[in-house]
Amino acid sequence: MPGGWKRSTETDGEKLSYEPRTEESGHAELPHSPAGTPRSWDGRQSGSGDTAPHYIPEQPRRSLDEVVLPDTVRQRVELALDLVAHHTLLYDTWGLRSIDPHRRGTALNLYGPSGTGKSLCAEALAHRLGRPVINVDYAQIESKYVGDTPKNIVRCFEAAREHGAVLVFDEADSILGSRLSRVSQSADHAVNVSRAVMLQQLDRCEGLVVFTTNFPRNYDAAFVRRILTHVQFELPDLETLHRLWEQLLPEALPVDPGLDRHALARESAGLAGGDLVNVITGAAAVAARRGGESGVVTAVDLTAEIESARRARDEVGHSPEPGTPAEDTVRRLSQAEVPGSLGPSL
Repeated sequence: MPGGWKRSTETDGEKLSYEPRTEESGHAELPHSPAGTPRSWDGRQSGSGDTAPHYIPEQPRRSLDEVVLPDTVRQRVELALDLVAHHTLLYDTWGLRSIDPHRRGTALNLYGPSGTGKSLCAEALAHRLGRPVINVDYAQIESKYVGDTPKNIVRCFEAAREHGAVLVFDEADSILGSRLSRVSQSADHAVNVSRAVMLQQLDRCEGLVVFTTNFPRNYDAAFVRRILTHVQFELPDLETLHRLWEQLLPEALPVDPGLDRHALARESAGLAGGDLVNVITGAAAVAARRGGESGVVTAVDLTAEIESARRARDEVGHSPEPGTPAEDTVRRLSQAEVPGSLGPSL
């Protein structure tokens, strides 16, 4: 279990939780993630005596001012913040609860192509609100042990409530996928149970939950209705690309003094901010290999990496085709993973 925490158990042996050790025990009250730790999670899947997962809040490191977005996207993000900041005014003072009586918290969905800043924006939302953030992805929730996946879902919501944290689910299409209408094995039933528990936790949650996804079409309709605002992240336009080039090139990076950011923006049309990070990193490596007086990043270096990034977008990987049944995009447990199974059928 995480250092500085103690395990507490219910008498029925079913519910497990973790509580911070007090100062009397000689440990700090709250654990701190190491600098640069990308995920707010520690521990292993429960079952077979392993420690159950625990979700640790982190302080967001990036502010919304550091996130470069097209104006249309930023306006939607600001609206999402208004929904959180003025929730009491909207629902209690202005009476929106009369038409939406069951909504306690706010759920947001950030969707769009990879590399457009969804996860970064989710962290920046927590920063703006002055709250810690708990990042959760599919691997931290899914378990091969029957009943553990729903328990993991409940645990992360409990952790967010305890610490007043913003709960962020990356790759949310894996978690919010459609329930299966044709249940043919125990694994199918487990998928439906997990979806039902997630719906229940969303209804009970009084804080902010942010989902990010590259595949929004995979969401179950019941989740779409419970999410208050959906913000589409778009590939950057020419003006946004120029701002990205201005911000992403580190001051310490040796670059050709005549580097034209406007030309780079035109050259990189169709790429996302995440692509530009890879472009700059690759070009910097080329310059480092040359070394000496030639060890500066040039327009030629960047243009070559831009073309490489564009080829990768075109030739490597693909999104599901429109109309692909959601059931075909949901991971099913293999027969060997189903408890009681004798392994793959011959």
